[in-house]
Amino acid sequence: MLLSFYQEFIEKYLNKSQLITLKMLVWLLQNQKQVRIERLAATLPLPIQQNSRRRHLQRFLTLNALSVVLLWFGIVEEMISRLSKPGSQVIVALDRTQWKENNVLMVSVIYQKRA
Repeated sequence: MLLSFYQEFIEKYLNKSQLITLKMLVWLLQNQKQVRIERLAATLPLPIQQNSRRRHLQRFLTLNALSVVLLWFGIVEEMISRLSKPGSQVIVALDRTQWKENNVLMVSVIYQKRA
């Protein structure tokens, strides 16, 4: 599911129920071929109606705690600090693309010839 590194870092920003939702969502994303909110809501294992599951996912995905600045830049910064030693070279690859009306930013840390 989630690596212990990610789980430790994300626990600082999410409460227990949000963390469980994130774990279920990651599991669903690994198992589903289609990533649509309706499809994810239909297969989300919560004992509530499908419309409620859809709204639950929509509210979860728009949490401020999941923002790029707060959470994801922090994860990248923590990864860089764990992987590099003072004075060593770190290669960070940034890629921005437009997918339909959404801007997508991809950040990769290249370590031992792997991103």
